[in-house]
Amino acid sequence: MHLFYQPDQVSFLTEDDSRHAVKTLRLGVGDGIAVTDGHGNRHSAVITQADSRRCGFRIIETQTTPSRPFSIRICVAPTKNIDRIEWFVEKAVEIGIERISFFFGQHSERRVLKLERIEKIAIAAMKQSLQSYLPQLDEAVSFSDLLETVNDEQRFIAHLPDNSAPTNLAKIATAQRRYVVLIGPEGDFSEKEIQQAVAAGFQMVTLGPNRLRTETAALTACQLLNFLNV
Repeated sequence: MHLFYQPDQVSFLTEDDSRHAVKTLRLGVGDGIAVTDGHGNRHSAVITQADSRRCGFRIIETQTTPSRPFSIRICVAPTKNIDRIEWFVEKAVEIGIERISFFFGQHSERRVLKLERIEKIAIAAMKQSLQSYLPQLDEAVSFSDLLETVNDEQRFIAHLPDNSAPTNLAKIATAQRRYVVLIGPEGDFSEKEIQQAVAAGFQMVTLGPNRLRTETAALTACQLLNFLNV
């Protein structure tokens, strides 16, 4: 069954979903669809009005999907090439993630991030992977402001200092916790930012023996934490 996203308590699909349902999928009156509000509620419904601008539906049954017994938050500096960060968002949502936060570090090459397109990508990935929860997406803020928003149990920063060998994330994280992982920009974290993170309770971790691009590191962290909780 086709899954659509409607965050508001109304009986019609959004304009984009209405067009997709009627024009692309050629669904008509009486056809069954599934609709999620992005907060865990999934409605089984039937189309009552096959309008490509305002496709109406009637809810037959509602089921609530329980939230996961753990949560993953990835905080990442947007890449210079925005396509890379968009790729990360799409894949992370498909794999499973509760929150994505963006920040601008001292070495960030990108200083502007438009969240509207990121949200559309996340919504499409949620629907494609048949999930009922849309991750929280945070506007980009400074690194210092980001740290003030962190209240997660297990805090990690992916960084390889010159004078020590951090433990691999997969070995130090424990199951069924609330995780937050900091992933730096192409120019890495500054020394001041490392000190701020450590003072805020973050542990330095490695994601493997290879040097990873920003978006690859962010997705790897997301995957490792999901595998830990399988």
